[in-house]
Amino acid sequence: VQLQASGGGLVQAGGSLRLSCVASGIIFSINAMGWYRQAPGKQRELVAIITSGGSTNYADSVKGRFTISRDNVKNTVYLQMSSLKPEDAAVYYCNTRVRAMDYWGKGTQVTVSS
Repeated sequence: VQLQASGGGLVQAGGSLRLSCVASGIIFSINAMGWYRQAPGKQRELVAIITSGGSTNYADSVKGRFTISRDNVKNTVYLQMSSLKPEDAAVYYCNTRVRAMDYWGKGTQVTVSS
C-alpha cells in the first residue's frame, strides 16, 4: 500500500489549499480514507474522513472550512482547505486502514502565515 500526498505549501491566513493523496496497492473504492495532521509538539489528530460510500466526518475545528472528497477513478482523496488559520499549520497525512492495519503517506507540510 502506498499513499502519496501533495499540495501543501505556504499560504496566508484566510487563504485556501487543496491537498491530494493518490493511493496504490489497495482496492481504493472500498476503503475509507482519512486526513490527519500533526503540528510540532502535538499529537497527530484526525482532520476528516470519508467512507467508501462517501459519508464524511470532520474535526470540530475544521467544520465548515475543509471539505474531503474522493475520486474512485483516480484513486485519489482530496482535502479542500479554505479560510485557513495559523493553527491549521501542520504536516498533513493521508491514511487508510486495510485489514486492521493503518497505512500512512509521507505527509505534506502546510504553513499558514498570519
